[in-house]
Amino acid sequence: MDVPPITDLASALTVFRHLQQRADAQGVALRAPPPEPTSCCGRGCNGCVWEGYFSAAHAWREDALQELA
Repeated sequence: MDVPPITDLASALTVFRHLQQRADAQGVALRAPPPEPTSCCGRGCNGCVWEGYFSAAHAWREDALQELA
């Protein structure tokens, strides 16, 4: 199965779960995925905590894919 891109929280959690299952099956230890932000004010700030989360989620996805290759 190809690993889908991360576009929102639901897809991030799906990717994390999928790659962790693959890692478990291969006996590979992955670092923990980034935690969801808890401090968003909901005003759409420039530099929102969700922007940082999705950036970290993309980096985690790429690192995990590299470890599983």
